[in-house]
Amino acid sequence: MASRGRTARDRAPGGAGPFAFAPFRWLLTARTIATLGNAAAPIALAFAVLDLTGSAVDLGIVVASRSIANVAVLLFGGVIADRLPKHLLLVGTSLAAAATQAGVAALVLSGSATIPLLVILSVLNGAVAAVSFPASAAIVPQTVPVAQLRPANALLRLSLNGGAILGASLGAILIAAVGPGWGLALNAASFALAGIVFAFVRTPNAPRTVDAAVPASSVLRELREGWQEFSSRTWVWVVVAQFALVNAAFVGAIAVLGPLVADDSFGRAAWGLIIAAETVGLALGGLLALRWRPRHALGIGVGLVAVTALPIVGLAMVPLVPLLVIAFLLGGVAIEQFGVAWDQSLQQNIPPAKLARVYSYDAVGSFIAIPVGEILVGPLAHLWGTTPVLLGCAAVIVVASLAALSVRSVRRLTVGVPEAAVPDTAVPDITPPDTAVPNAAVPAAATPSEPFVPAASPGKPPRPAPGQA
Repeated sequence: MASRGRTARDRAPGGAGPFAFAPFRWLLTARTIATLGNAAAPIALAFAVLDLTGSAVDLGIVVASRSIANVAVLLFGGVIADRLPKHLLLVGTSLAAAATQAGVAALVLSGSATIPLLVILSVLNGAVAAVSFPASAAIVPQTVPVAQLRPANALLRLSLNGGAILGASLGAILIAAVGPGWGLALNAASFALAGIVFAFVRTPNAPRTVDAAVPASSVLRELREGWQEFSSRTWVWVVVAQFALVNAAFVGAIAVLGPLVADDSFGRAAWGLIIAAETVGLALGGLLALRWRPRHALGIGVGLVAVTALPIVGLAMVPLVPLLVIAFLLGGVAIEQFGVAWDQSLQQNIPPAKLARVYSYDAVGSFIAIPVGEILVGPLAHLWGTTPVLLGCAAVIVVASLAALSVRSVRRLTVGVPEAAVPDTAVPDITPPDTAVPNAAVPAAATPSEPFVPAASPGKPPRPAPGQA
């Protein structure tokens, strides 16, 4: 692996854990702060729209507008994140997210919110998140040594899940007591504070291999390089295809139909606590991931994604709070095993200088069908009823997970040992010969996604919930 230069982390005691490294501590703090406020954002926005029009279709349009903007900008966000200092990008995107969420909060609190205005602000927020995600995902390898990869991932996700538990619970109480506008205001404040803390995450930039014959400013060239790294590994694009379906089904069911079921049965405050149960499961899953280190962790995690169908089946068949709490908790434990394994697998096998672009392709593929799910579930529920649509979403998750698990390279990838540098030809290589890059396995280190906001998507790239950045 190419040297990234001597940094403070290299001078830390060799056996120290991730907390021994200051950049990791600042990153962990900033992302936890953002999560505290962001956990309430999807709940607040959902009920703000329902209070405004009472329409699941309108809610689907608002959340889908953010997802569409996010997907449209993601690939360019990866190029930007591989070019510029990532901590500065995180400062800027956090402050921009604070501004968009403050605008939504002001509209809701003043009673002047309209669906078109909420759509515009959601589009802006989605574009900001498209730049933030690749930078956040690719900066972690620069904050800890390679040997600390797995514990850093697990600790980061564990801490963020704790913030999500507290944020969702307190946010739900705040929303039920004084209205969704204040939940959105809390989200804006958390992003502003996180932006300040991100300024202290000082890391070196990953090295970049540049062909002197090709202008460094060629965005298309850099996108081709990222595509080469992404498409040459079957296990990568198969799992991304799995999550295109899983995320569309999960987001449509939970973010759009879930609040409707809550309003018709157990109430809004209970819905926030149910969502918090998922983050408790994520936290427990993080503790499990710290101790359980299976060799074929990616295959196991891909199979466990099917467990996230349980909460949807519960909403459809038995919308009782105790049962839903258990179902969401189990789903959280299961998806966390996948999340840690996915992060580590990418980090070990993608060159650091191209990691943000690969995460961008990952996010685009994983998010691209989400607007379809968000837009379709409302009309389909009106046409066929909420229960059949929820059960259909659960079936999609199970089938997609079993299909991905049937692929040999997914089952056999060994976490902890970089894959052999053998190109996979299952996906055609669109990189021209003069810009091709070798498919070399380069150990890197940690990831994205930080578990993100509950009620958005079960895993992989950070959950594309309203308000995320």
